[in-house]
Amino acid sequence: MIQLRNASAGDAEALLTIYNHAVIHTTATFDLQERTREQQQRWMQQYGGRYPLIVAEREGTVVGFACLSPHRSKPAYAQTAEISLYIAPNAQGQGIGSRLMSEILHQAEQLKYHVIVAGITEGNEASVRLHEKYGFQYVGRFREVGYKFGQWLDVCYYQRIMPAK
Repeated sequence: MIQLRNASAGDAEALLTIYNHAVIHTTATFDLQERTREQQQRWMQQYGGRYPLIVAEREGTVVGFACLSPHRSKPAYAQTAEISLYIAPNAQGQGIGSRLMSEILHQAEQLKYHVIVAGITEGNEASVRLHEKYGFQYVGRFREVGYKFGQWLDVCYYQRIMPAK
């Protein structure tokens, strides 16, 4: 059974493992080197309050996470956040991404965000399907903005305008 909860400092190692797998094996992140434990701890300190970080846990093991981050630093962007979502490789295709997406969007609604944006590397069809399932719409593409695994990569941008309350 999957349980969702706010991340805690004790989750740092599990989140690091999930994220670093994506760094090494996928184009889901444009990081080129694995994150260190110290970098992971600093990264986690950014979250809480207005920027939630949640985890999916199965039988005591963290198998995925989702978070909202600032979209841009200028004050006029305060009601817009960027979403990130990562699933452990052995937990993909089991509905965990949907559970995390549903919960993080619920929290975004509670926090009164107006728009949630997502940047998805071209070719990540599972991520595109997940975002579209939850009402994200394609709004544009930055061509060849990242170079990883010996190739130039496009990033497609999606957004979801949150329901008015």
